[in-house]
Amino acid sequence: MTSSSTPESVNGARFPALSLARRAGASFKPQHLNAILEDTDPVGFFEVHAENLMGAGGAPHAAFASIRERYPVSLHGVCMSIGGLQPLDQTHLDRFAALVRRYEPALISEHLAWSTHETTYYNDLLPLPYTDETLARVCEHIDQVQEAIGRPILLENPSTYLLFTESTWEETAFIREIAERTGCGLLLDVNNVFVSATNHNFSALEYLDRFPLDKVGEIHLAGHDEQDDDEGEKLLIDSHDGPVSDAVWKLYEIVIRRAGPIPTLVEWDDEIPDWPILKAEAEAAEAILNAWDAPEKRYA
Repeated sequence: MTSSSTPESVNGARFPALSLARRAGASFKPQHLNAILEDTDPVGFFEVHAENLMGAGGAPHAAFASIRERYPVSLHGVCMSIGGLQPLDQTHLDRFAALVRRYEPALISEHLAWSTHETTYYNDLLPLPYTDETLARVCEHIDQVQEAIGRPILLENPSTYLLFTESTWEETAFIREIAERTGCGLLLDVNNVFVSATNHNFSALEYLDRFPLDKVGEIHLAGHDEQDDDEGEKLLIDSHDGPVSDAVWKLYEIVIRRAGPIPTLVEWDDEIPDWPILKAEAEAAEAILNAWDAPEKRYA
């Protein structure tokens, strides 16, 4: 999807307003920039991790701006620590809000996780106990983010490797309650559902039956890695370092049949392949979106 629009061409906005309807996208990686710009119709949109653009300028912004001039984008935060015990980092939030104003993303998302303790930032998205106390804290932080950026965010369901005995909420009910209290939307990561279901021996289909699909504004697909835990049992890791598995594709088709053609993003963050391989994954997702033949419902 290319556009002849130029910045400032749509209602005085810095970038053109472009539709995500029935489109699939891919993670933006700078090494793919030339291939993307030379491709007449690579994918429907691109997603970038907000933290990769926290500097004021330079090559990362020049590359991403050249993408944003042609395609809609999704801004995906990975370090806000929405579930953290301490207050949100105001400097980080200010930078995040500045990126929203600068690039006018079609979608904005963060994780149901925590990643900070005092002055330490962990390079991981850590799980939360699902309790009333956690619920209140997460909602407070989401309200703070949404007030700062002036619009709702999408909250992503986690991939998990352990469960907390103190949890008093089932995960899908916890996520639904967050959305209802804050007005945020949801980002359904289908690979995360499959990873957690496998690791904890529950039904991914039953999880999806309970998930509030009516609140989903974006879907993520990704690859995972299969390992063994300390007891020799199978353990899936949400690795983002390979193609989407057949099982995840099947779950994705079920979601689209139930919920309609929700914008879908293929993540690939490690062992990154050449652009045609990542493009083919996004095209496979878009083919499933286009097979949904009911009238358009939302997120056009």
